[in-house]
Parts: sequence; structure tokens; C-alpha cells
Amino acid sequence: MDETIAAAASGYVERHEDSRRGKTMEIHVSGGDRDDYVVEVKESGSATRHVVTVSPAALEHYGGGATAERLLKESFRFLLEREPKEAILGRFEIAVIGRYFSEYEAEIRRRISSES
Repeated sequence: MDETIAAAASGYVERHEDSRRGKTMEIHVSGGDRDDYVVEVKESGSATRHVVTVSPAALEHYGGGATAERLLKESFRFLLEREPKEAILGRFEIAVIGRYFSEYEAEIRRRISSES
């Protein structure tokens, strides 16, 4: 995947091209209330919106010192490699990903540590 990462005034935006699907995707993460973050995924002229809860304990557990925005960016890249954006729950806690994908915890830690 080719990536271009840009900071946006209202949050965090990542644009990347998925060479397997030949599509350009945009992942936008913005802070919400307390531990809730809004993640918008835009692809092929359509978008989905997701509210994800990342508690401080979950951020430390999965992110190991990374920001919530970075954890969410990597988590959504992980999800989008496995399912279309429309299949991702509209509201969930970050830990829920591991219930659907057993490899999530090890993979997210690997991704975050490799970018450090």
C-alpha cells in the first residue's frame, strides 16, 4: 500500500491506495466526547462513519504508548484488509475487534511497534 499521511485541522487523515483492490481510501479520525472517536472511511464516492471507544486502559494495552489516532488508523487499515467499510460496526469499543479477528491483538502491536 502506498500511503500519504496529512494532518487535518479537525483531526487525523490518512489516504492510501489499496493495490489489491485498486482503490484509494481515506481514513479520517477525529476526537469526540471523552474516550469516543469518530472514524470516517471514504472510498469510491461513498463514506461510512463509526464511533469507536478507546479508553486509556485500552490505548495502553493495544497501542503501547501510541496516540489514539494512530491506534485507530492502524485498526481500520487492519479491518479494511479483511472486510468492506460497510461491514464495520457503526459503534464499538476497540477491544471488540479481537472478538471477530483473533489475530488482531498481535498484529496491531506489530504494526504500531514497526512504525515507532
